[in-house]
Amino acid sequence: MKITAIKYWQVGLPLREGRYKWSGGNFIDVFDATVVAVETDAGITGYAECCPLGSAYLPAYAKGVRSGLEEIAPKLIGMDPTALGPLNRRMDAVLRGHPYVKAPIDIACWDILGKVTGLPLHTLLGGAEQDEIKLYRAISQEDASVMAEKIAGYRSEGYTKFQLKVGGDANDDIARIRACRAILQPTDILVCDANTGWTMADAARVVNAVKDLDVYIEQPCMSYDESVSIRRRTALPFILDENIDGVGMLLKGLAEDAFDVINLKISKVGGLTKAKQIRDLCVAHRIPMTIEDTWGGDIVTATIAHLARSTPEELCFSATDFNSYGTVDIADGAPKRVNGRMTTTNAPGLGITPKWDVLGTVTVAA
Repeated sequence: MKITAIKYWQVGLPLREGRYKWSGGNFIDVFDATVVAVETDAGITGYAECCPLGSAYLPAYAKGVRSGLEEIAPKLIGMDPTALGPLNRRMDAVLRGHPYVKAPIDIACWDILGKVTGLPLHTLLGGAEQDEIKLYRAISQEDASVMAEKIAGYRSEGYTKFQLKVGGDANDDIARIRACRAILQPTDILVCDANTGWTMADAARVVNAVKDLDVYIEQPCMSYDESVSIRRRTALPFILDENIDGVGMLLKGLAEDAFDVINLKISKVGGLTKAKQIRDLCVAHRIPMTIEDTWGGDIVTATIAHLARSTPEELCFSATDFNSYGTVDIADGAPKRVNGRMTTTNAPGLGITPKWDVLGTVTVAA
């Protein structure tokens, strides 16, 4: 089997809540997603989706996905899409860095592998470890009372895990954390995610001010060294996200006891092949993971669900149903949230079919 063409579509994903806000005054109203198709000479096509969180979160941006595809796609024509090792090594050889560009090609080729074998991706990724995946809800940065009210509403929909967007003014963040923890049940999980937004001084203030609460601290500062310094100053459980961008940083963090949990974003590390490597290392070291991506719709949500479902339940700290945040459905067959949980289908590959009338105009990258 050989790759004969790589195509893509740009699609906007408006938010149900109107706007998503996080540290540094960043916000997005409509997410810019790219849906990718990898076609083969066997008549089997694989699909994937990539949706960076704007351009001020990670070294990634939406137009970069599409320009990167134009650069890399012609150099992959004729390759076997089911030979995922050679494919990934070829992508790394012809385009240095830019893992988010490579991610949808890798994922689409996993989708092809599933269709060729007749197996769902969670089986190919190691086998089903759980029937249902517990989800968290991200709470956009607002005043403390508004965020607490939103948590109460989402809790009534079955969520028991919440990721609070902090990383702003330290005094405001302390108020946000206390207000939101106060309305939760003792068994509920609250993650305080600064998204690199605090200085070390502010991070130290916040973790000291909330040390009596049952909360997790996530990615307080921009750099790994700054964040690990804050870890040394708090007994609260600690999560790293933005700094864990590959196997190298994971191994460094494991050696230096830098985290209790990591946030594994599939496109951040270059797709399912590399995400599986990181997932399996975390399982071997008994490190729980939030399994997700930067953002996306139905196809991203399906990809997350398959990787999460093939992860042992006790090490799958949480996952995300991004397709419930938006107002546009882009594929049939994607997971749908029920009582704060989701699962996958047992259909081959990702188990999704793009909605062509929604995707619109196609661009041929190669």
